[in-house]
Amino acid sequence: MPKRFPFAHTFSIVARDPLSGEMGGAVQSHWFSTGSIVLWGEAGVGVVATQSMVEVSYGPLGLELMRAGKSAPQALRSLLTSDEGSELRQVAMLDSQGGVSAHTGARCIAAAGHETGDGFSVQANMMLNDNVWPAMARAYRASTGSLADRLLAALDAAQAAGGDIRGQQSAAILVVKASASGRPWAGRSVDLRVEDHPDPLGELKRLLTVSRAYELMNSGDEQLASGDIENALISYASAAHLHPSNPEMPFWHAVSLAENGRIQESLPLFTAAFAASPNWRELARRLPASGLLNVSPDALDLILKQ
Repeated sequence: MPKRFPFAHTFSIVARDPLSGEMGGAVQSHWFSTGSIVLWGEAGVGVVATQSMVEVSYGPLGLELMRAGKSAPQALRSLLTSDEGSELRQVAMLDSQGGVSAHTGARCIAAAGHETGDGFSVQANMMLNDNVWPAMARAYRASTGSLADRLLAALDAAQAAGGDIRGQQSAAILVVKASASGRPWAGRSVDLRVEDHPDPLGELKRLLTVSRAYELMNSGDEQLASGDIENALISYASAAHLHPSNPEMPFWHAVSLAENGRIQESLPLFTAAFAASPNWRELARRLPASGLLNVSPDALDLILKQ
C-alpha cells in the first residue's frame, strides 16, 4: 500500500521584510489545523511552507540545511532530489538573506502554481482557478505595514480571487526574528493558528490584534520593571485601546497606576474590571500578599469598594 501523506491543499506565502529582516509565512486551507503541518520557521535561519500531499519533513529538514549554511534554493533542491514523491509536493523555502525557492510538482491538483519575487514566494494548489497565486503576488508587492499585515493582505487577495475550491476552514501566520538569540523561545514575533472556523482569515486578523495588545502589555511590564513608569502606563493604555472587551487590560493598568500613587486615576479602571466579573475584585484583594498592589490599607479599601 502506498504511503499516506497528510493533505494540505492550500494557498500560502513566505516572505522576508527587507527593513527589519523578519521572516514569515501565512497559510489558509479547507483542512483542519493546516498551520500545524505547513508552516515552519526559525529566527536567523528561514521559513518553509510544505503543502499539497505534504511531506512534513521538508519543514524541519529544510531549516536544518539552511541553519548549516545552505541557501533556500540549495536546501530545496537537496530535499527534492531524494523524494520519490516530489511530483506530489508543493514547497517554498526562504532563507535569512532573502533567497527564495519554490516547487510545484506536476501531480499537484489543479489549479496549482507558484510565483516568486524579491524576498517572497506565493504558492497554491487545488484552487478554484489559476488567478489565485498571481493575485497574492500583486497584493504582497502593493501592500505596506508590518510583515504580518502584508502576509495577511496576500491571503485576502487569494480568497478574493477564488481561493481553495473547497472553501475555508483553517489558517495560520508565523513571523520569526531576523537573528537568532540563542533563546529559541524568544525567536517568534507572531505565532497564531485558527484550527477550524467559518471565517479563518477574519479570525486570524482578530487574533493578531489581540496578540499585539498582549505585546503592549508585556512591553509595559518590562518598562515598569526598568522604572520607566510613564511609558509603561502608555503601553498599558494602548493595549486596552486595542482590545477594549478584555478586562485584563484595564485591571493591570489600574494596578500599575495604584502602585505608583495614582489612586484616583486607577479607580475608573478598577470599576470597569470589577463590572466584568466580581472575580477581578477578589484578585485585587489577594495581590498584596504576593507583593503586588502595594498600597496602604485605606487605598486598598477604596479600590475594593469600586
